[in-house]
Amino acid sequence: MFEIFRHIVHYLFHFLFPLVFAKLFWKSNWRVASIIMLATMLIDLDHLFATPMFDSNRCSIGFHPLHTFWAAIIYSTLLIFPSWKIRAVGLGSLWHLITDLIDCVMINN
Repeated sequence: MFEIFRHIVHYLFHFLFPLVFAKLFWKSNWRVASIIMLATMLIDLDHLFATPMFDSNRCSIGFHPLHTFWAAIIYSTLLIFPSWKIRAVGLGSLWHLITDLIDCVMINN
């Protein structure tokens, strides 16, 4: 039962919260901002290089190249750019990592 709850939380955080953030931070451009932040799910393409490609009990943080501390630093620097679109990429990518980190904590409990 907890496994189902973990997956529901994980995917709600990935798909619902970018819409909430877009409404909060970019009210006049929330639709485009949500699309940009949802597009940051593309950082999961780094899963293609893993064997096995998908493992529901593997923590992505620190395992996949775009899910590392160094990637988080790059995503964080995007938040200081003047363009709201670049900031949306940074926020979406960081939120993706936070969501995956929450999933890692839930895997280990």
